[in-house]
Amino acid sequence: MIENLDLGMVTWARAQFALTAMYHWLFVPLTLGLSWIIAFYHSIYVKTGNEEWKRLTKFWMKLFGVNFAIGVATGIIMEFEFGTNWSNYSWMVGDIFGAPLAIEGIFAFFIEATFFSVMFFGWNRVSKGFHLFSTWMVAVGSNLSAVWILVANAWMQYPVGQAFNPDNARFEMQSFTDVAFSPYAINKFTHATSSSMLMGALFVISISSYYLLRRRHVLMARRSIAVAAVIGLAASIFTIFNGDESAYEIAQVQPMKLAAFEGLYEGETNAGLVAFGLINPEKKVYDTQEPFIGYHLKIPAILSLMANRSFDSFVPGMKDLVYGNAEHNIMGAAQKMARGKQAVASLDAFRQAKEAGDEAATATHLAAFNENKEFLGYGYLDRPEEAVPPVALSFNAFHIMVGLGTLFPLIFFGYLYYSMKDKLEEKRWLLGFGTITYVLGMIASQAGWIVAEVGRQPWAIQDLLPVTIARTNLTAGTVQATFYMFLIVFTLLLLAEISIMTKQINIGPEEN
Repeated sequence: MIENLDLGMVTWARAQFALTAMYHWLFVPLTLGLSWIIAFYHSIYVKTGNEEWKRLTKFWMKLFGVNFAIGVATGIIMEFEFGTNWSNYSWMVGDIFGAPLAIEGIFAFFIEATFFSVMFFGWNRVSKGFHLFSTWMVAVGSNLSAVWILVANAWMQYPVGQAFNPDNARFEMQSFTDVAFSPYAINKFTHATSSSMLMGALFVISISSYYLLRRRHVLMARRSIAVAAVIGLAASIFTIFNGDESAYEIAQVQPMKLAAFEGLYEGETNAGLVAFGLINPEKKVYDTQEPFIGYHLKIPAILSLMANRSFDSFVPGMKDLVYGNAEHNIMGAAQKMARGKQAVASLDAFRQAKEAGDEAATATHLAAFNENKEFLGYGYLDRPEEAVPPVALSFNAFHIMVGLGTLFPLIFFGYLYYSMKDKLEEKRWLLGFGTITYVLGMIASQAGWIVAEVGRQPWAIQDLLPVTIARTNLTAGTVQATFYMFLIVFTLLLLAEISIMTKQINIGPEEN
C-alpha cells in the first residue's frame, strides 16, 4: 500500500479537510450553544407571559436560523470527503466510524428537523406548551447530533471496541457500548457542548453590548445579558474543569499529543506546566537545540498532576516516546516500528498462504501477526520521528485556547456583577471590550480544534492507521482544484452569513 505514495495528494487532502472542518466549526459551536440559551429565553416568556421576552426570543431565533442553515451545508460536504479523499480510511474503519454517523443522520438530525419548523413558525399556531417543547427539542436534537459525531471522532483518538480482521484488512466493531461510552468520548462531548454554551453566551453578550453602547433596544439587551452571563459563567467554569479531565485522558492514551502541547522533549518528574514561553519552531526531537526561545515560565509539578494525578510522577517527553525509555518502561516509536513491520510482513504472508491454500503456513503467519497487531500502524512509518506531530502549531494552539479560556469566566463575572448592581451601562469600557468577545471565543474554539486534530498527527486512527495510508488514490492536482473551489464557496457562504447577520442585527428585534 505504500508503493507510489503521492505525498502531495496527502498534503492537499489534509489541507482540504482542515479547510472544511474549520469553516464548519465556525458555525457549529454557535448552533449548539445558542439553542440552549434560546430555550431558556422562551421558557421565561412562557412562565411570565411578558411580551418583551417573546420579542427577545424571536430575535435570537432569527440569528440562530441563519447560522444553522449554513452550518448544515458545510457539514454535509465534510462527510462526503471521507469517501472522495480518504477511501482507504472509509474501507478499513467504515464498519465502526459509519455507525455513529448513521445514528446522527437517522435519529438526532430528524429530531432537530422535525421541531425546527415548529419552533420558528409555531407562534400562535400551536399551544405555548408544545411550542416551548419544540424549542427545547431543537436544542436537544442539535446536541444529540454533536454526540454521535464526537463519538466517531473520539474513536479515532482512542480506538476501543474493535478488532482487526486479517481476512479483509478491516477494523470491525466488537462492542458498540465501548465505542459510544469510552471515557474519551464522554469527555470530548461534555467539553465540546460546555464550550459551545460558552460561545453562545459570548455571541449574545457581544451583540447586546453593541446595542447598549448605541443605546438601542436597551431593555432587550440587558435581559439578554442577564441570562447569558449566568449560563456563560457556569459553562466557562465547567469547561475549565472538564478540560483538566480531558488532559488526563490524553495523557493516558495519547502521551505524544500531551508532550507536544507543552513542548516537552525530555521527560520529567515533577513536570511543570508552561505558563508562558516562545516555542522554538526549528527544534527537532533528535537535535540539541533549546525547546524555547529566550525566557519561559513553568508552574512547577502541575503537568505531572494533570497527567497522572500525582505531583511527583514522571511525564514522558517526545524523545522518550520516540526512542524509548527503559528506566520508566516506555516503548518508543522505534521499537514499535520494528514490531509493526513484523505485523505487516506477517499479514502479507498470511494472505499469500491463504490464497495458496497452505493451512499450516496460514495458521503460523496469523499467530505471528496477532503477536504484533497492536503495532500495525507503526509498520507504515518510515522513520520513528514521524510519530511526532507539528510541535509549534500544537503548542501555540493549546496555549491560546487555555489563555483565552481562563479569561472568559472573568468576563462573564464582570457582566453579571455590574448587571446585578444596575451599573452595566455605565461601564462603557466593559461594553466596548464585550463587543469583541465573540471573536476571542471563536479564536479559542478554532485553536481547540487544532489542538485535537493536529496533535493527533500522523494518525488517522491513533497508533493503527497513519494518514498516509488512509488516503484515496487521486492525483494532487485533482484535490488541489477542489480545495480552491471549496475555499471560494465557503468564503462566499461565510460572507453571506456575515452580511445577513449584520443586517438582522442592525434591524434589531421586532417592535411592539
